[in-house]
Amino acid sequence: MITEATKARFAREVAKYPAEQKQSAVMACLSIVQQEQGWVSQESEAVIAEYLEMPEIAVHEVTTFYNMYNQHPVGKYKLSVCTNLPCQLRRGREALKHLEDKLGIKMGDTTADGVFTIEQSECLGACADAPVLLVNDRHMCSFMDNEKLDQLMTGLRAAEDTQ
Repeated sequence: MITEATKARFAREVAKYPAEQKQSAVMACLSIVQQEQGWVSQESEAVIAEYLEMPEIAVHEVTTFYNMYNQHPVGKYKLSVCTNLPCQLRRGREALKHLEDKLGIKMGDTTADGVFTIEQSECLGACADAPVLLVNDRHMCSFMDNEKLDQLMTGLRAAEDTQ
């Protein structure tokens, strides 16, 4: 549900653009929704479309084009695993399999406790550091062998346990 406070945040973003170009705030509005709700639902896309006076499909195209927008609820830690060729050539497939086995889920799934989600990312732009993954669209992890993956998951679990 989009609150009036959320719409006020939308208005601050829209104000950054000329009135006839308010649709330019679509990514900012999607980011606001995701910050507040953890993901962007089709209902939220419809509200954004109405607010920005643009077709719903145009908002949906932005949501689906960029993998930074979650189109379904995700765990507290979203692990975006690069599946592009350079990562695969440097044991990326093995790292992904280890991650799936360790968490007991497959790509696209979330652990039963809601802590981890594994998602595919086409390219994270760090080919020299392959294989790589991104935690919550912010923290890049490079050269991810099984040992580093275990350390990462242990560290994230420990952070979860202290909260």
